[in-house]
Amino acid sequence: MHDAHRPPLVFCSPLRYVQGPGVSRQLATEMRAVGLEGPVLIAAGSAAIASLAPAWADSFAEAGWTHRVFAFGGESSRREIAAIAAEASAFGGRAIVGAGGGKTLDAARAAAAARGLPFVSCPTVCSTDAPTSALSVIYADEGPGRGSVEGYEIHRRSPDLVLVDTRVIAESPPRFLAAGIGDALSTYYEARAATAAGAANMRGGRSTLAALELARLCRDVVLEQGVAALAACRNRVVDESLDRVIEATTLLSGLGFESAGLAAAHAVHNGLTAVPATHGMLHGEKVAFGTLVHLMLEAQQSPGAAARAEAEAEARRIAGFLIGVGLPVTLGELGVDAADAHAIAAVAERATAPGETIHAMPFPVDAAGVVTALAAADAMGRAARGNQPS
Repeated sequence: MHDAHRPPLVFCSPLRYVQGPGVSRQLATEMRAVGLEGPVLIAAGSAAIASLAPAWADSFAEAGWTHRVFAFGGESSRREIAAIAAEASAFGGRAIVGAGGGKTLDAARAAAAARGLPFVSCPTVCSTDAPTSALSVIYADEGPGRGSVEGYEIHRRSPDLVLVDTRVIAESPPRFLAAGIGDALSTYYEARAATAAGAANMRGGRSTLAALELARLCRDVVLEQGVAALAACRNRVVDESLDRVIEATTLLSGLGFESAGLAAAHAVHNGLTAVPATHGMLHGEKVAFGTLVHLMLEAQQSPGAAARAEAEAEARRIAGFLIGVGLPVTLGELGVDAADAHAIAAVAERATAPGETIHAMPFPVDAAGVVTALAAADAMGRAARGNQPS
């Protein structure tokens, strides 16, 4: 490619990332560190409000700022985004804070973008890599597609601040941390595929070496310390393993996916949302299985026998790890009947829709290829569980 037509390298990140036990009480101080000021609207889930409202009140009182807490409605939908934006406007907010899980953060982020306001991300669970991103996933909240992914919004700016209270994460249900591990595990494989294909990242440029190496480090930390981190979470203890895995699933995964790219694993997640039975599963639980499908696509379609064999061996290794941390490795564990041809076709069609991230794979992928890879991943998952029914 001629230099004049070569896309630039692009790396994006939050202005500031702060992680530690009890940092929720430093919210206003950390916001000031990046030049923000009140009044502040906090869009938060019910659990976040119950546990953190006193800390927020103390922090803003010390700063002399007014704030208002808006109860998030539960879905990152256009209706909820508009409601948060309207509340910020009525209140005269000069910044929006999102506090809760991934959908809360996505909706608050989109509302801040709509109002042209700074955004602060305060995750209270470690279930996705949404906190550091400029990306909002939009879900349909009405009609036949209710609960399915409607699309993405990529905003012009990354969060001004990401504040991760590890004490809050340690006290959250371990299932959320396991889901975060599942989401993070996909980061390197998707980044590697998108980079190999020369696909643009979420911000319209090529991946830097830094982004790809952060994605690789994310995978390595998760594989090495994920089991220990889950044990710490079950015991409600912040130890070194939990601290490192929170960093990997939040910061390393977030920077890796946004600045290197997504590929098949997340497209398969979006495909799975086309089956209503999967709506009770967490994002990272579906992405975990999507990673197996991603690797099986590589095992079936990569050029060269060595590359195909390597991908299949890696899929076996990852399936074993997923089982060890309690994540799904079969379609049945996600609520999808592997023998239901209509459901499988719906997943494959949605995963390969125009504009989907699966088209960032370094080879063409169509719906038929996804159907084959879904079956292969499901079979591998069953084999990894000792051929026991899911």
